[in-house]
Amino acid sequence: MSLPNHFELLGTDGAARTGRLTTPHGLVRTPTFMPVGTAGAMKGVHWREIREAGADIVLGNTYHLMLRPGAERIAALGGLQHFTGWDGPMLTDSGGFQVMSLASLRKLDEQAVTFRSHIDGAKVELSPERSIEVQRLLGSDIAMQLDECVRLPAAPEDIERAMQLSLRWAERCKRAFESAPAAGHMLFGIVQGGDVTQLRSTSARGLVEIGFHGYGIGGLAVGEPQSVMLEMIEAAAPELPADRPRYLMGVGTPEDILEAVRRGIDMFDCVMPTRNGRHGLAFTRLGAVNLRNARHADDPRPLDEESSWPSARSYSRAYLHHLVKSGETLGAMLLSEINIAYYQELMAAMRAAIASGTFAAFHEQTRAGWARGDIAPR
Repeated sequence: MSLPNHFELLGTDGAARTGRLTTPHGLVRTPTFMPVGTAGAMKGVHWREIREAGADIVLGNTYHLMLRPGAERIAALGGLQHFTGWDGPMLTDSGGFQVMSLASLRKLDEQAVTFRSHIDGAKVELSPERSIEVQRLLGSDIAMQLDECVRLPAAPEDIERAMQLSLRWAERCKRAFESAPAAGHMLFGIVQGGDVTQLRSTSARGLVEIGFHGYGIGGLAVGEPQSVMLEMIEAAAPELPADRPRYLMGVGTPEDILEAVRRGIDMFDCVMPTRNGRHGLAFTRLGAVNLRNARHADDPRPLDEESSWPSARSYSRAYLHHLVKSGETLGAMLLSEINIAYYQELMAAMRAAIASGTFAAFHEQTRAGWARGDIAPR
């Protein structure tokens, strides 16, 4: 049985789509990129800057927040938005990614996944029902089903086993979600199937039969080439309802996002803008700029004089290089906010191009700009 729809598809250009998702904490314009606040914070970036950069929605992590400070504590303090001071929409992942990333600390069976906490070694069980309960306590606008994510490459039989388990868990998550409905809050299913196109199609069809507010495509950007990721999107997306949002989880680079939007994806999240910023890499309309390189030491140019974000226009590459090489916290902070702002500029430009029917030209021009790369001063 399908759940109520909170998504409005406003326009298409080829397979690319633009739309609007209505949540209890506000509207989300799609395509959208969600900055990742794993433990209820963006590393080195203030919530105010996230909003000013143009983000409509952010992501929190069920597993990490469940362990610290605890879902019940957050609920008692008014929910995740009130606790953090972010007044906009939030999506929480289910803990499924940690089934893969913390494989050495967990045991998996039909009923649940049992972790040894990476904080203190305490035993913690996360079942589909508990995952939904935790996300309800956090108060997120969009909850994700608990699934099993398999690191690629993997044997086809392991991929199919995880996909089928994820479908069974999807049914349990939906029952748990419907047992205590909250007006306007949403539950997304997650397409699994590794790098096997037939399994991706099977998973997508199975989830649609169960019925969700939206659909994630998970288990990608976990070791496979970009060409494989795009092939899996092409296998799954046509099986998903056109009137529901499609979310490519954990992706990725600006190029990954551009190509996925071209194939009909609406929502994205990734730690890449802040993680790369902390390591001296900036994303710009002319490609990535590695501020650790000595060639920037005497470069007076800003990162991008045409950027809408003040920090990208105001600070010289020489100064940013100095901050990065000196290990100054300000360097990581500036590059992280610059990167988040660039991602939001890219999403806004894609929305405008789709709405005006010029996405193909925008796609070509954007890739040509990146191909120019990090051009040295003359």
